[in-house]
Amino acid sequence: MVGGYEKQIYLPAKLAESLGYFREQGLDVELLNEPDGVEAEDALLAGAVQGVVGFYDHTVDLQSKGKFVESVVQFSQAPGEVEMVSNLRPEIKSVADLKGLVTGVTGLGSSTSFLEKYLVVKSGLKISDVSAIPVGAGQTFIAAMQQDKIQAGMTTEPTVSVLVKMRLARPLVDLRTVEATKALFGGPYPAAALYMENAYVEAHRDTVQKLANAFVKTLRFIADHDAEEIADVMPPDFYVGDKARYVQGLAAGKQAFTSDGRMPDKGPETVLQALSTISKGVRSKFIDLSKTYTRDFVDAAH
Repeated sequence: MVGGYEKQIYLPAKLAESLGYFREQGLDVELLNEPDGVEAEDALLAGAVQGVVGFYDHTVDLQSKGKFVESVVQFSQAPGEVEMVSNLRPEIKSVADLKGLVTGVTGLGSSTSFLEKYLVVKSGLKISDVSAIPVGAGQTFIAAMQQDKIQAGMTTEPTVSVLVKMRLARPLVDLRTVEATKALFGGPYPAAALYMENAYVEAHRDTVQKLANAFVKTLRFIADHDAEEIADVMPPDFYVGDKARYVQGLAAGKQAFTSDGRMPDKGPETVLQALSTISKGVRSKFIDLSKTYTRDFVDAAH
């Protein structure tokens, strides 16, 4: 299950399918689409799906709740997310200016929610100073911004480019590059990943290895091709009616992807530090980071 497979941050899921890399490994993979990572996480824990393409930070959050899942292939080392602010609010110049306003996230408890809370706290505000509501991504996010139901919000490409094109919103904090991510968090922030329950991984190592093989090859394809060449392989409906904008957004955020699928050094520690800042549940528990990811399958794929 993918937490919104039209989002460019989760590009490797649909791209691997489009390139035929799952079939090449002898796998029959069905991609299910959910609007946010919380729904996908719930489906995994309920046994409805075997894997999730979502943010690595869920593995840390879930361990604080006694659930063990791990990143098997790390797609990105930066969130690829952008905090957008409504053009109806020209007075908003910084995150601190969001005090008393309503912001949009894909879902409560989602990674966009985690990231926005961190921005709020880093700006010197309390989490309660900003009201976050779930508005999904894509058209639902855009509609919420149009109707002034939200004055700002955390979203990703291609929604970012559509909002700019429609002159509805502008970037306030851009986390599409590794440099901006390190400046905010003090290190790489591993985000999009394939994560699975630890117990499933241990019991189905051959299948997990084949998935890793397919995704490592996909990440190599992303690294070795430009944004237009990658877009040409994607289904046209992913362009949201504007291929040029889709390519432009992908070019701006492509560097966030890892080229090899490996968890970046110090990445787990960065995520733990960020979640500890905003979550008493994470802060109060011992988190064994070695159980939140594995490099074994990616190393074998190489």
